[in-house]
Amino acid sequence: MSLVFPRPNTNTVHGKKDKRLMAEVNASPLKHFVTAKKKINGIFEQLGAYIKESASFLEDTHKNEELDPVTTEEQVQEVRGYLTKVASIGEVLARRQMKVVFFGRTSNGKSSVINAMLCDKVLPSGIGHTTNCFLRVEGTDGNEAFLLTEGSEERKSIKTVNHLAHALHQDEDLDAGSLVCVMWPKAKCALLRDDLVLVDSPGIDVTTELDSWIDKFCLDADVFVLVANSESTLMQTEKSFFHKVNERLSSPNIFILNNRWDASASEPEYMDEVHRQHMDRCTNFLVDELGVVDRAQASDRIFFVSAKEVLQARVQKAQGMPEAGGALAEGFQARMFEFQNFERRFEECISQSAVKTKFEQHTVRAKQISEALRCIMDSVHIAAQEQRIYCLETKEDRQDRLEFIDNQLDLLTMDCKAKIKKITEEVEKQVSNAFAEEIRKLHVLVDDFHMDFHPSLVVLKVYKNVSLRNFMAFLCALALEGLKPLLPIPVREQVDKLVPRQCFSLSYDLACDKLCSDFQEDISFHFSLGWTMLVNRFLGPKNTRRRAVYLYSFIYIQVPRPMALTPVSTSMPPFPQSAMTQEELMVSMVTGLASLTSRTSMGVLVVGGVIWKAVGWRLIALSVGLYGLLYIYERLTWTTKAKERTFKRQFVDYATEKLQLIVSYTGSNCSHQVQQELAGVFAQLCQQVDVTRQNLEDEITDMNRKIELLNSLQSKAKLLRPMDVKLQNNMCNCTIGVAVPQ
Repeated sequence: MSLVFPRPNTNTVHGKKDKRLMAEVNASPLKHFVTAKKKINGIFEQLGAYIKESASFLEDTHKNEELDPVTTEEQVQEVRGYLTKVASIGEVLARRQMKVVFFGRTSNGKSSVINAMLCDKVLPSGIGHTTNCFLRVEGTDGNEAFLLTEGSEERKSIKTVNHLAHALHQDEDLDAGSLVCVMWPKAKCALLRDDLVLVDSPGIDVTTELDSWIDKFCLDADVFVLVANSESTLMQTEKSFFHKVNERLSSPNIFILNNRWDASASEPEYMDEVHRQHMDRCTNFLVDELGVVDRAQASDRIFFVSAKEVLQARVQKAQGMPEAGGALAEGFQARMFEFQNFERRFEECISQSAVKTKFEQHTVRAKQISEALRCIMDSVHIAAQEQRIYCLETKEDRQDRLEFIDNQLDLLTMDCKAKIKKITEEVEKQVSNAFAEEIRKLHVLVDDFHMDFHPSLVVLKVYKNVSLRNFMAFLCALALEGLKPLLPIPVREQVDKLVPRQCFSLSYDLACDKLCSDFQEDISFHFSLGWTMLVNRFLGPKNTRRRAVYLYSFIYIQVPRPMALTPVSTSMPPFPQSAMTQEELMVSMVTGLASLTSRTSMGVLVVGGVIWKAVGWRLIALSVGLYGLLYIYERLTWTTKAKERTFKRQFVDYATEKLQLIVSYTGSNCSHQVQQELAGVFAQLCQQVDVTRQNLEDEITDMNRKIELLNSLQSKAKLLRPMDVKLQNNMCNCTIGVAVPQ
């Protein structure tokens, strides 16, 4: 398993950094793990920042009271839990290292192999030095080497291998299952700079606690190296241990080093045969017994080396001496190349294995978290989209209603103005008709009134007051009781529903007591054939003044007068003016007639003589008798009842004339009240419409604000979702990739 890295962008700083990392990877396979570790740590930092931003976004969205919920409390808590998990994974990844464990029988050269790989004598080895516990060798950034024992933070300083061996032998608490960490400066050993940890173990032939060793030291190992002795064959103890490892781990990576192969140089004739025998036995063990590789791959897991020779050569080279100098057996270069080939295959394998074992599980978990976040963001986006569509539909509906109300209000305004005008005209007409009808019924109301009547001044005054008050009370009961009876029934019901109001009634003041306050009755006896009555009948009530003026002019102007025997009195009334009242005109006319009679007495006698001769005295006497009888009859019938009837007739005539003068004014006043009432009702209706319009406008404003918030929310969700996809791609790049360069 290896890595895929994005193609570096040489035009940016990041592209230069990626190019430098690629160069380091190509230089050493171990750099793949280091680079992958940096990459995945960076990805988890991005993932943590992304989850933090997503959690903040979801929390703010959940707390937004202006919108309907598009997120749930469970989603917020779930994302917060992801943030904690990612932080924990990041801490674990920061401590991850490549781990290789060396196993084998006692004195097979496990420590020598480690020292040869480190190019330095780090662990005690050789005659008299046997590893009696697990030694974990890892690099430190300091310049001083030290060791840490299990369960203690105390740093024990070591300067050389002898100090280390002495410290290990002096510690009596160490047993075969103990762990000692040897912290070696990275500056002294290049292999330790790449997060590599080498674990040396006691001989597996000296303990029975193999199961506990596996559980304690092997479960997180990336590569196992079985150091065998080429002077013998694989022992059952070694096979049993790795069978147990194979049971606990799935297809462990196992290398077999046949150490001390330099001994074959003393017997070159048997070298090939021995090499073939060891190769067959090791291949059968890896392929047939353990099943960790196939036969084509087995040759890359089995090597024949001499760790002691490689260590000696590398130490000499470090000291500036020739690498192949000294007492080295024949075939050293071939064995050196074999060891270097092992190291290259080992580095490739441990880098790939470590990436898989250390990162794959976490990348899968990160992908699951990323996928869950993507689903949450999708649900938020969908919920916001649905709510946005609802808000748009609601806004459109409110706008349509607002436009409809405006149009209907314009039409209603025109219609109501026309109806108000029509109704007010109808009211004025009905009021006028009602007045005329009541005036026509006035004589009936007056005739129905009964009270003791007497012509004396005191009783007559009381009668006038009571009768006026009662007549006017009847008169004020006209059929003018409000606007509603004048409206159609459907219109009244609509008005009651839309604008609840108290019953409207017209208010009018006829002021009848003042209207008829100047009424003056005339209940004195007047003979119907008297001169005054005849003149009144001749003049008539309406044209009295005009006819009287005409008659007066005729008498005083047209009738020739004889010369006055005496001078005309200077006190004679002047010619009647237009401002003369009817009574004054009547008095003047009667006086003129009397004067005319006195002045023309001679003419009357002459006329009487002519009539006397024409008809005779009997007819004249009969006429005078009948005239006198008629006078006596009328005089005798002029009773209190007759006076009351005359009083009522005079009052009806007077009231009728006065009321007819205010009919037009009262009708106009009532129609004006109706117009004001209808205008007030319409104003209230318009006010209700304005309230509805304002509510609709407020709802539209609220919908616009919600739509803006939802657009922002959708944009944020879209912005976070591609980041999620990018992280998934980067996670895939950490687990699926090309092979490590050969």
